[in-house]
Amino acid sequence: MVAHLLSLKWRLLLNGFKRSPLQLIGIGLGLLYALGMLSLVIGGLVALRWADAGVAQTVVVLGGAATVLGWAIIPLVASAADMTLDPSRFTGFAVPPRQLLAGLALSGFIGVPGIATLLAALGTAGTWWRSVPAVAGALLGALLGALTCVVLSKVVTTATAGLASSRRFKDVSSIVVFIPLMLMGPIMVGIIDGVRGSADYLPVLARTVAWTPLGAAWSLGGSLDAGDYAGAGLKALIAAGTIAVLLWCWHLLLQRALVTPPYSGGSSKRGGKPGLFGVLPATPAGAVAARALIYWLKDPRYAGSLVVVPLLPVIFFFAGSQEGSYGTLMILGPLTAFIMAWAICADVSYDNTAFALHLAAGVRGIDDRLGRALACLAISLPVVVVFTVGPLFVTGSWEWLPNLLGLSLGTLFTGLGLSSVLSARYNIAVPLPGDSPFKKPPGNVAQTLAVQAIGMGVLAVLLIPELAFVAVQLFAGSPEAGWINLAVGPVLGTVLFVAGVRLGGKWLDARGPEMFAQLSVNR
Repeated sequence: MVAHLLSLKWRLLLNGFKRSPLQLIGIGLGLLYALGMLSLVIGGLVALRWADAGVAQTVVVLGGAATVLGWAIIPLVASAADMTLDPSRFTGFAVPPRQLLAGLALSGFIGVPGIATLLAALGTAGTWWRSVPAVAGALLGALLGALTCVVLSKVVTTATAGLASSRRFKDVSSIVVFIPLMLMGPIMVGIIDGVRGSADYLPVLARTVAWTPLGAAWSLGGSLDAGDYAGAGLKALIAAGTIAVLLWCWHLLLQRALVTPPYSGGSSKRGGKPGLFGVLPATPAGAVAARALIYWLKDPRYAGSLVVVPLLPVIFFFAGSQEGSYGTLMILGPLTAFIMAWAICADVSYDNTAFALHLAAGVRGIDDRLGRALACLAISLPVVVVFTVGPLFVTGSWEWLPNLLGLSLGTLFTGLGLSSVLSARYNIAVPLPGDSPFKKPPGNVAQTLAVQAIGMGVLAVLLIPELAFVAVQLFAGSPEAGWINLAVGPVLGTVLFVAGVRLGGKWLDARGPEMFAQLSVNR
């Protein structure tokens, strides 16, 4: 049975080369890229043969530990993970769990990730080509480490099989994976600072990781090269014990998955609870606001467009710590107001064909514009206020509070009014319902970029009064300008907000059917 499973996986791999010519070209380019990266990794490992033993041990252990973590994390965030031999596919077959376990584990090495990991792991033998015990330990550690990666990945995918079948989990995971990318700069800065602060930072970390399940297997070659046979034996036991525990956990999860496979159907819900519709006023604008708030809370495309907002304080704080000054934190409030206000310029586009409900129900354009704007305002107003006041606790520049608060509120209200106009006039290319928030959307991208650029220019012109008072305090040192801006910003912003809602409502009444037709074509 094990051999049969391996042959099935091998056939599936070969069938990938029998697709259309364009797909074959894509696969070939991907293989060439993977081969190039693998060559660099193996070449680097072999080059460590002539490096200091401590440096080589640090690189191998930390690199191996990062590889193990990658095999554990990627299945959680990659919706396109290889599920050709998903355990749920075997629920209708009487395959003994132990044979299925062995077959699935070994099949993990049939594929580009598995083969690349195994070859790179075996490349550590070149690093420790210094003595026979060191080479033998490196080879044993490579096999144990590669097997740990594959089995850990299988444990994660089996344990999260029920979640992986959920659209919400896929949407949230695609957003979560974007967060480390946004914070990559601060993370790298922290690592570099740690290395600069102590020359032993990475070696000490490697020695610690070497006694954990993440790095025990990868440290065998270095330990034997140093003559630490007792330590190498204990680390080998840790590595083998880790695999044994993972196999045991996977065996239990596999038995459960075969008996009770995940159910991906709909769930029954009781009615009678209006939720937000029972909280907000029973008016057309209130109903639209309730529906829009539900979208803000449950549609991952909204969260995807604003995922950068909660990360802004972290990014600005790290930037300030590197410069020795936290003055840039003071623009956090106005910048957040701009991002939040601009988020609803694609509200109708996010509706897609569901916009037909607004047309069929006869919702007036002004009620549609007002409801959507108030829903965004309910979420963005507290965030903008906190992000405006909070940085002043760090900088201590409280004399700027009135001016910054006026600018932030003016930007928020003015931006919401302008977005209410733009979203009633132009369709924006956004991901379709059910797609990943970061999927490249169909549609006229050139028009979308032009509308965004022109809209930002118009917003900058509308904010000239608030920006002028900021300039007066900045260059003339007049705190009175800040108090004037605290009054001008909200008042002028509210006037423009009302004007934008009214104008956008008129345009929506006139262009509603035309916009729906465009949305239907884009789908």
